[in-house]
Amino acid sequence: MSDDDANILLEIHTSALAGMANSPRHFARWAALAADEDHPDADLTEETFRARLVGGDEALLALWSRHLNDWDFAESAPWSPDTAPRTRERRSAVYERLRLGEDLRKVLDEAVRVSVIAGPTVITREFTPWYTQERAAARTFYWRAYERKLRDKGWSDAAVASLDGASRAVVERLSDPEQPAARQAKGLVVGYVQSGKTANFTGVTAKAIDAGYRLVIVLGGTLNMLRAQTQRRLDMELVGQENILGGADLSDVDSLVGIDYVGDDAEWDDFVSHGGRPSTRGAFDIDRLTTRDKDYKSLATGIRALEYDKRERTLPLHDPSNLHHAAARVMVVKKNKAVLTKLVKDLKQIHGILGELPALIIDDESDQASVNTSNPKKWEQGRTERTAINSLISQLLTLLPRAQYVGYTATPFANVFVDPSDGEDIFPSDFLISLPRPTGYMGVQDFHDLDSPVEDGERTVANSQEKAHVRGIYDATGDRLQEALDAFVLSGAVKLYRLAAGVPEKNFRHHTMLVHESVKMDDHAKLALRINTMWHEASQTSAAGHARLAALWESDFAPVSEARAEDLPCPASYDELRPHVMRARQLIGSTGNPVMVVNGDSDRYFDQLDLDFDSSNVWKILVGGTKLSRGFTVEGLTITYYRRTTQQADTLMQMGRWFGFRPGYRDLVRLYIGREETYGREKTADLYEAFEAVCRDEELFREQLARYAELVDGRPQLTPSQVPPLVSQHLPWLKPAAANKMFNAELVEVRSPGVWVEPTAYPTESADLGHNANQWMPVLNGLTEPPVTLGSSLGEQYEALVSTIGHSDLLKLLCELRWSEPSQFSPHLESLVESGGLNPPIDDWVVIAPQQTSGRRTEARILGSRPLSLARRVRRRGRLFGAISEPKHRNAALRIAGAPTALAGNELVESLARPRRGAVVLYPVVEEAPTLGTDGSIDPRHLVMAFNLVPPAGSGRPGQSRLRFRAKDSGKSEFAIIDRQDIRP
Repeated sequence: MSDDDANILLEIHTSALAGMANSPRHFARWAALAADEDHPDADLTEETFRARLVGGDEALLALWSRHLNDWDFAESAPWSPDTAPRTRERRSAVYERLRLGEDLRKVLDEAVRVSVIAGPTVITREFTPWYTQERAAARTFYWRAYERKLRDKGWSDAAVASLDGASRAVVERLSDPEQPAARQAKGLVVGYVQSGKTANFTGVTAKAIDAGYRLVIVLGGTLNMLRAQTQRRLDMELVGQENILGGADLSDVDSLVGIDYVGDDAEWDDFVSHGGRPSTRGAFDIDRLTTRDKDYKSLATGIRALEYDKRERTLPLHDPSNLHHAAARVMVVKKNKAVLTKLVKDLKQIHGILGELPALIIDDESDQASVNTSNPKKWEQGRTERTAINSLISQLLTLLPRAQYVGYTATPFANVFVDPSDGEDIFPSDFLISLPRPTGYMGVQDFHDLDSPVEDGERTVANSQEKAHVRGIYDATGDRLQEALDAFVLSGAVKLYRLAAGVPEKNFRHHTMLVHESVKMDDHAKLALRINTMWHEASQTSAAGHARLAALWESDFAPVSEARAEDLPCPASYDELRPHVMRARQLIGSTGNPVMVVNGDSDRYFDQLDLDFDSSNVWKILVGGTKLSRGFTVEGLTITYYRRTTQQADTLMQMGRWFGFRPGYRDLVRLYIGREETYGREKTADLYEAFEAVCRDEELFREQLARYAELVDGRPQLTPSQVPPLVSQHLPWLKPAAANKMFNAELVEVRSPGVWVEPTAYPTESADLGHNANQWMPVLNGLTEPPVTLGSSLGEQYEALVSTIGHSDLLKLLCELRWSEPSQFSPHLESLVESGGLNPPIDDWVVIAPQQTSGRRTEARILGSRPLSLARRVRRRGRLFGAISEPKHRNAALRIAGAPTALAGNELVESLARPRRGAVVLYPVVEEAPTLGTDGSIDPRHLVMAFNLVPPAGSGRPGQSRLRFRAKDSGKSEFAIIDRQDIRP
């Protein structure tokens, strides 16, 4: 086929697919229709199509990749309502609709694989669907421009389709901007730290203004530096050159006075271009009410800046005949009292139009400054007060009755604990959306070995995230600061080596190291001086320096890169890297000082910093505190040195600046972190374990949201106002008995058929521990000998003692147990009580007591039992333990209980499985090295009888919601469940 024929085929396919819009249709018919007038003789056979794909026709493949991903990712597909997005079933439905042959399907499947990217998790109130596929497709000017920009930046079709779906999930839950009745919606979008939340709200903004929202207020940080970052991002990727110029002529210097970016931004040519003023191309313009350098001060042209021309003056602005011809206004403002006060004051002077104006308020880092932190006792006493920013946001919502509020954060707990009954506050009463972990993102799973099946002694840089990326700082290791500085130089040299080998330059434009030890500004100055001195004395380019770097390369970077660099070029030896070390040092010390302190309290301070990731290449060591831990994106971050302690979970999580996207240098990322940091009086904290605990809490929160996002009978199981009690069970630093109006609901029951349940709130008092051990004594005595082998189809196996116990006997035991926080287990226990009355009921439970076989095992007799293996665990979150179970022990229990996700077991496991049978995994736990009696016994008062359980998969009623709530009964706060006489002994 000639080039002309190939171009003709591409033109026909493009036209045919475009004509289908959002629904796949009979492709051969649509292609024939597209070819009918201009190319009636074109070869439209599947054989030719298949040959072009196999032959590497990139343009044709890209076209089909975009459309297949769009159809794969469609969350609601009327043309295939019974298939879930991103599944083989959905792709098959697409092929059926297109009427494609089997051979062509195979080629397309190989070229465009079904993406495994997760979709967003949505907790929502019922809403009236208005943002239909037809409505969305009718006006797409700014969304398509943004979509093109993302593809130009290198986003894959799957990533764009994922963002399309996630942003749509937000927009469709806003109010219809055309509807006659004014209605506000409030929501919260939860992302990961430095994971692309800005991309999501840029997509939401694009779709919202396309749909008819005509005022967008973005609350972008508490410092102008952060605000300016957000302003530039929106200007570059959405607003575009023509709207920024506002009709000014690029060739006329005088007309460019006062216009930002032109002439002083190296990436001006990369800003979105709409090919002319949007208003001349059938769309509408965007007027900016703030610029990169100027926050909101007052409406620049007076109140007229918010006057909207109406084509039909007798109709309101929100009427379609007016709305879609009016320009949109966009502003990015600081969360600053003076700035927001001016905005509120100006809006109060505008009469009439505000009630007709569809507006969108996007609150970036919405858990910072926006939440009302006034004393709850004042609320109870009728002296309602709001903090400054919270009050001003509330006033904005009052002034703009058609305003929609969407908060964005990576640490959502402050937002979901806002009082749901306060209609003027920012509680996300309409929806809560958890964004999926994006492809290419380095998050907690890339620094922690969460639930790894690999034993500690068998972990290597190839199978352990901790060994690959984390370097602990202990008393015995010294502070390792010099090693971290050497790692910074060495990783910079590797980047230059890769750049010379052809890796794209954009991946290595910035190279930074973050040092975070203290919140105190005086400490920052001293630390910066120390690092500067060490830098100049390090002499990495001397013989001794090269020897030190060579040793670090051989012991650390070479093995990690060999295991994890994938297809990236890596030097075979330090000698190949050596020429790039000098250049790396030159770039880092280019201004005479390799260190930059970032800790100012004012915009004036940051204006003096030469820290501009947009207009210059930054190769620096950054020393700072809080200002480096919230909203500030440290580009090119490769080495982190972190030793600051805090007792606030959200603060700790926001300090995780080492999370983010690291294209081209994931294998070079290192985290030097304190493992024995002093805080308080003679206390030490393992910061690495603290991060893991917080991350587990957040992941558990996301998992539970995903679990209850599924609709039952077409209705939500869980609404946003019911999320707070869901969270409170897993955050011990948030006290449920606090004098606060937020906790007005209590989680009573969690139904978990076929789901692993892992309690962690075991008692701390010795009398309670002894009491619990006594309750388990009949079970311990019933364990059969000798140990048996439980295994799975993957070959994993372990030794265990097993027995069975009737359902009623287990309930009696569980009801007598004592807890440090009864509310953590009581919803699960309530479910087990209810399950006993099902038809058919739960029959019995298999008890599994895993036994260690290594020579280092610890065994003890418990209240006269045979010797049993003891597990060593620690309480990581107040009185709560971290994970109790071992991953390799779970599959057998899940399989016995009939969990659909479990792998097949060995012959014994399969023989134990029953339709109405659950499984209990028992772990006698010690918190420190045990003291045993002469007969090998342990004092039960020093033992935690921990357990996990899996209720039978068939123990839930079909279509039944998994949650049940009630008003809190403060008089029963110490009970695990409501008293039930029928199950007491």
